[in-house]
Amino acid sequence: MVCSMTGFGRSEVTEGQRKYIVELKSVNNRYLDINIKMPKKFNAFESAIRSELKGYMKRGKVDVFVSYEDFSESESKVKYNKAIAQEYYDALQEMIKDFNLDDEIRLPLLSKFPEVFTMEEEELDEEEVWTGLKKALNEAGKQFMESRAKEGEFLCADLKAKLDEMLENVEYITERSPEIIKEYKAKLREKIQDLMEDKQIDENRLAMEVTIFADKVCVDEELTRLRSHIEATSDALGNGDDKDGIGRKLDFLAQEMNREANTILSKSTDLKISDRGISLKTNIEKVREQIQNIE
Repeated sequence: MVCSMTGFGRSEVTEGQRKYIVELKSVNNRYLDINIKMPKKFNAFESAIRSELKGYMKRGKVDVFVSYEDFSESESKVKYNKAIAQEYYDALQEMIKDFNLDDEIRLPLLSKFPEVFTMEEEELDEEEVWTGLKKALNEAGKQFMESRAKEGEFLCADLKAKLDEMLENVEYITERSPEIIKEYKAKLREKIQDLMEDKQIDENRLAMEVTIFADKVCVDEELTRLRSHIEATSDALGNGDDKDGIGRKLDFLAQEMNREANTILSKSTDLKISDRGISLKTNIEKVREQIQNIE
């Protein structure tokens, strides 16, 4: 199965008095990069969350949003920190004395200082919380995979169409290449005859010149390798079951295809072959862009 690196998944799970909301969003990335945003009280679950999500993704920049609601009344309570309030009070008294101020220190002022009042939350039942959170992660993960797979189908169909067109161009160049040699030989013979008038043409010399030309423009090896890379790409898209993802493999094949197409163009002396070579290059570049979206 070919999967895109762009995906989305969301789930809401309510377990008892708690509701867990998990949202996954991803874009292209060379490696797997998971960024998690969640309440501080869930920090202890970060490693477990990453491990759980790796079963649904291999590559991509994935943003994970976890939110949590507790409907029980005993979730948290206000705590008055007397020692901290005393320190603020003593410091203010010292300021009044140092600057000869007449101000009085009143409750509204003291209560506004950081940490004088804090919210003290009861300890979480980690096992119970993880059960609900894990369920939400898995439901969001399944949606996430489905969205990636669906987009992957469109990518795969588009890539296969471009590969078919590339193969057509390869076959055309393969059939056209021998004709170039024949045309060159005929033109060379005609030029020599014009120059030598009635003198006999040295067939050996003519054959040697044609052989030298044929060696310069020969692209048999490049065509063979290019055809092999196109077929390997098509096979990889058809199988789509690489446990490590096929994106990196396809990216390598696209680079190799581009290398062979460049060599074919550089050796070409024929306008028709050059046109097909440019078409090959154009499609290879499109394929390379699309491959960047594949996991």
